[in-house]
Amino acid sequence: MKPYYRLGQLIDAFKPADGPPPQRLLAFFGWCLAGAWPGLALAAVASALAGVADVFAAVLLGWVIDAVAIGNPASLWSDNGLLIVAFLGFYLLLRPMIFGISSASSGVVVGPNVLPLVLSRLHRWTMGHSVTFFDNDFAGRLAQKQMQTARAVTDVTVELINAVTFGLATVLGSAVFLISVDGWGAVTLIIWLGAYLGLIRFFLPRIRSKSSARASARAMITGQVVDTITNIKTVKLFAHDEYEDRAALGAMSGFRERALDFGVVSSSFRVSLMFIAGLLPVILIGGSIILWRQGLATPGDIAAAGAIAMRLSQMTGWISMAMMGIWGSIGEVEDGMHTLSSPHGLTDDPEALPKVLTEGRIEFRDVSFSYGRGSGGLQGINLHIAPGEKVGIVGASGAGKSTLVALLLRLYDVESGSIRIDSTDLRKITQESLRRQIGMVTQETAMFNRSARDNILYGRPDATQAEVEAAARAAEAHDFILELQDHAGRKGYDAHLGERGVKLSGGQRQRIAIARAFLKDAPILVLDEATSALDSEIEAQIQEALVRAMHGKTVLAIAHRLSTIAELDRIVVLDAGQIIEQGTHEQLLANSGLYALYWNRQSGGFLGTEEAAE
Repeated sequence: MKPYYRLGQLIDAFKPADGPPPQRLLAFFGWCLAGAWPGLALAAVASALAGVADVFAAVLLGWVIDAVAIGNPASLWSDNGLLIVAFLGFYLLLRPMIFGISSASSGVVVGPNVLPLVLSRLHRWTMGHSVTFFDNDFAGRLAQKQMQTARAVTDVTVELINAVTFGLATVLGSAVFLISVDGWGAVTLIIWLGAYLGLIRFFLPRIRSKSSARASARAMITGQVVDTITNIKTVKLFAHDEYEDRAALGAMSGFRERALDFGVVSSSFRVSLMFIAGLLPVILIGGSIILWRQGLATPGDIAAAGAIAMRLSQMTGWISMAMMGIWGSIGEVEDGMHTLSSPHGLTDDPEALPKVLTEGRIEFRDVSFSYGRGSGGLQGINLHIAPGEKVGIVGASGAGKSTLVALLLRLYDVESGSIRIDSTDLRKITQESLRRQIGMVTQETAMFNRSARDNILYGRPDATQAEVEAAARAAEAHDFILELQDHAGRKGYDAHLGERGVKLSGGQRQRIAIARAFLKDAPILVLDEATSALDSEIEAQIQEALVRAMHGKTVLAIAHRLSTIAELDRIVVLDAGQIIEQGTHEQLLANSGLYALYWNRQSGGFLGTEEAAE
């Protein structure tokens, strides 16, 4: 391993966070940086040593000037050999070494590790939010907030080490030197420092506020643009390029206004800063000259005081700009914290345990759920599904079919009643272990912009290539996958599918989703319009494959096309969130109820509409 790689491992860049992120700023920083403190402390000490070295460089320069001013030119080298060696050794060896260590601490230990440390923690926490959290925001905005917050925390950390620690050590070292010359210099420095801190105290909260508003407006641009690009086909089909352009320009205009507000405050700060920074050299050098005239200071003292004054003046500008950046970044951190660190809306019970299903029995006990609206959704659902039973779910749009499945997957918690699997309440099972044991094929198939292989492997990441191909064959997907080729020349199972699988037809996407479900081989299988995007010939082939996939599993199949579920063990008919009839296909036809009405009004076996429901 390369030496600098070992140095870079002083901070574990992917260490999980301990608990949820706090809602208070300092505590949030502590949560972000927990575990990194040894590496940060090393970098801070190195930066402080660099600050002290900067002051000592000026003091050493003053000693050399005094030696030259009051010494004998003929014996300069012999009288001051040790001083000259110290001068050369410090400037050629020690000072470069100290600054090199400081630079390495910041550039190797802190910079490359803090950002992934914070970003990984924020990403894990964001991933733990319920689907409602993501439904209520822009995907692009959330991604922007994660990156913005991680970058801002990193910038604050690096600047505090590089600028504030360095500057504090420099100021303290300068005060010690000035006291050694005359106490008035240190007093003057302290008074000036008080005025400087007062300036910072006045401006930085305003900078922080304006920066937070600017960050929020910037994230809104990203959210708007990503939302447009994600739905670009709809934009094109409805010829709404101009409409989306106006929406984007509106978001950009908001950002421009916030950026102007920030620019006015930051410019005022810089002007004020330049004035107060210019006072320091005038006061310190002028004071040293007065002391020299009174015989209380040497030419070297004047030179050292001048060098320190000029360095402090220059450093004041640098540190102030760093502080402005820090406060601006803190505003961005606050903005991201408020968005991302809200408590999870759907959590595992503290006593919840992983569960391996042995039967696949499903029970809905007096379940009601209305998305918090007080009406709609499901009301008083009682449904018992035996292990291995195949049940079809039928109903018009809005009847509650998808809500029933979402509750089974615990994407939402029931508002009353309970759902049990193998006699265990879902709330007593960890969410991940529950969802690992439920296979799902939806009408709107989710695809990643990854290879066809990776999309199928999502069902079971440790599967072999042979198992992937077997699942693809079972789903009638193998042949068309072999013909795929993406823009980078990757072919077959290596070809990337584009964002959300846009390079595939609807039927191809569903066949890959079915292959993914085959590979997962979960004891419970949910089919939500699994063949809705397939033509009749492919559907017939897939139906045969689905029959094989359903063998030995508990199955819930939602369908509008009733012919696809007519052979199931039982059919449940939902209307307005309630079960109004259930039985076999033949029994329901004999009852002449809503199911029979659906069946009789279908054209080609497709469940129509609200009109049929009426």
